[in-house]
Amino acid sequence: MARSLLIIGFLALAIGLLWIGQGTGVIPWPRSSFMINQLQWAGYGALLAAVGLILIWQGSR
Repeated sequence: MARSLLIIGFLALAIGLLWIGQGTGVIPWPRSSFMINQLQWAGYGALLAAVGLILIWQGSR
């Protein structure tokens, strides 16, 4: 159980950071993405990254 929480947590953290980067325009990849320079996606990414950190914390306990 702990291992799966860690894996899901790290995936959620990575995807959340990607969404933050795309939403703020720092990561303009892929060029055809609708998420680039859309701040709402940066907010969604922050929430997903926070959930990922919580899952990582719970998995490492």
